[in-house]
Amino acid sequence: MTGPTAFVRLPRDPRLDLFRGLANWAIFLDHVPHEVLSWATLKHYGFSDAADTFVFIAGYTAAAAFGRLVLEEGYGAAFARALKRAFRIYSAHILTLLLFVSLVALVAHGLNDIDDLHQYNVDVFTDAPVTGAFQMLIMQYKPVNLDVLPLYVLLIGAFAPGIFLLGRCPNLTLALSFLIYCAARHWHLNVPAYPRGEWYFNPLTWQFLFVIGAWSAIVGRRTLGAVIGSNRVLIVALAYLAFALLLSLPVTRDYLPSALTAWFAPNDKTNLAPYRIVHLLALALLAIRMIPAGASPLGWRIAEPAILCGKHSLPVFCTGVLVAFLAHVTIELGGNVIAAQLLAGSGGLGAMCVVAYWSAGRLQIPTIRFQGASFDDNRRR
Repeated sequence: MTGPTAFVRLPRDPRLDLFRGLANWAIFLDHVPHEVLSWATLKHYGFSDAADTFVFIAGYTAAAAFGRLVLEEGYGAAFARALKRAFRIYSAHILTLLLFVSLVALVAHGLNDIDDLHQYNVDVFTDAPVTGAFQMLIMQYKPVNLDVLPLYVLLIGAFAPGIFLLGRCPNLTLALSFLIYCAARHWHLNVPAYPRGEWYFNPLTWQFLFVIGAWSAIVGRRTLGAVIGSNRVLIVALAYLAFALLLSLPVTRDYLPSALTAWFAPNDKTNLAPYRIVHLLALALLAIRMIPAGASPLGWRIAEPAILCGKHSLPVFCTGVLVAFLAHVTIELGGNVIAAQLLAGSGGLGAMCVVAYWSAGRLQIPTIRFQGASFDDNRRR
């Protein structure tokens, strides 16, 4: 028995997988220094970027998935499944971190480019591996580009006990989340990082965007229908997106009054500035209006790689972290020319798609025979 709940059964929306897959691609490209393909990503043309999209969709899909479980098996089952999911993400983070540290150290010493150890914050671990291992396990130590998964672990872990409150009082949950967000920004509250500083993604502020996504899945579909369908609201959203574009492009920003640009510079990503949230919501409104549910382009073959990368976002994201460093090395060895950047970027995206197709069981792995034994990962799955 679940008792009264605001959760509803939501069909799987391929638009969420599409945009989560595109966000995965954008995060990879943004992680590669001097990557010409990164100019196609969102961060150059507005206040929010792929990380905002990823967290918002994560909240929406968490509410949809665990809400369905509440309706079918009750709150206890949803609580246990959420903790299991958080532990799986935590395990993926630890494994990816160890592989990343090993890869950076191996390549840096092999190419005699020791500066990469410092540039990617790996020397902190290699200089004191015991301390580094402990800090890694408590998620205080994070090399460069490995900040998203620890945030995701905390969000899903906190979501486990929050499922009950969200299902019974979604509006109250959103209000409490907003108060935590305001308090963290006002009093500069954050989680410490090792060996110094604080988390790049402040979980006390980013939780608000996650909860907005979860609230949208539960309540937003019923209460915001008129807002989403309003042409006046759409015009306001387009105007805000245009304003953000003017402030983000150097060619236009330099002609705007400094008193205006000072409000938005630097773009406060760590503490999730309010204008980033508004920008992401404006983009979400535009996406909903431009690509309605069941739109035919979602079934096109060209959209399939991104959708699969969204469906299997965890292994795809972890792959992107590793290949981003290899892409950086490729660009450096190639003299930072455009051809090397294109090769590195397209190769990394290709590797992420291979992992997505393999995770979906769509990629056939040849059977390997050893002393009469047969090993076929696809068949075992």
